[in-house]
Amino acid sequence: MQGLVQGKVALITGAGSGVGRAAVLLFCEHGAKVIAADIDGASAQETASLARAAGGEAVAVACNVADPTSVDAAVAQAVESFGRLDVVYNNAGITISPVPGKGLRSLVECDPEEMKRVEDVNINGVVYGCQAAIRQFDRQGEAGLGRGGVIVSTASVAGLMGYGGVLYGATKGAVVQLTRALAIEVADRGIRVNAVCPAGMLTHYAGMNPDSEHRDRILEGMGKAHPLGKAIDPRDTASAALFLASDLAGNITGVNLPVDGGLSAGRKTGG
Repeated sequence: MQGLVQGKVALITGAGSGVGRAAVLLFCEHGAKVIAADIDGASAQETASLARAAGGEAVAVACNVADPTSVDAAVAQAVESFGRLDVVYNNAGITISPVPGKGLRSLVECDPEEMKRVEDVNINGVVYGCQAAIRQFDRQGEAGLGRGGVIVSTASVAGLMGYGGVLYGATKGAVVQLTRALAIEVADRGIRVNAVCPAGMLTHYAGMNPDSEHRDRILEGMGKAHPLGKAIDPRDTASAALFLASDLAGNITGVNLPVDGGLSAGRKTGG
């Protein structure tokens, strides 16, 4: 059986760790040629090296998603390396740092400079990724290289319900609505736009250490919040993104797919 994205060229942001690294490895495993993009170029290189060691085709690029010029350069690298672009996965994201010993910051505790950075990455970074993707997809269509393309973004269950902090949830809610609206705008050009909405994961981006000595306790605590009883693994989210990027989802657009162990469906009641 061929891979789900066999022969496709994908640009994945936030590829240096967490969901991004899992996605690079999984997309390569399923036959894609991947540009692994991250603001930390060394981490992107490490991810690409892991993918190549496993038999995949991957090229690393340093990319600041909050800078549209940097995003355009990453797309140009994909075309230079592999001749085209089929999928952009806007995965890069950050959150407000927690209060040591207390957890999530309330809205009034959020620092304006940090708030702006979160908004620039989580909202503008997705917008710039979408813009760059659409421009490249359109160029390919005009050049007779095939119509359409796929955009996937990492939103969050925090964009679907009150969860994970006010400002962070607001930025992810923006991605949820952007996904819906953009899917309609570009549908007649054969471009599909979807997002994945994970719940609690143990990743560096959330200010946690996946290699912590407290890993098992943290994962257990996260799992208790989800009806299925398990924390979300980065590969769970990457797998959902892979499906949405594949031809199996060829008639799916405008969807924000929860990867949350049932959290957004509600809570069990009764005995």
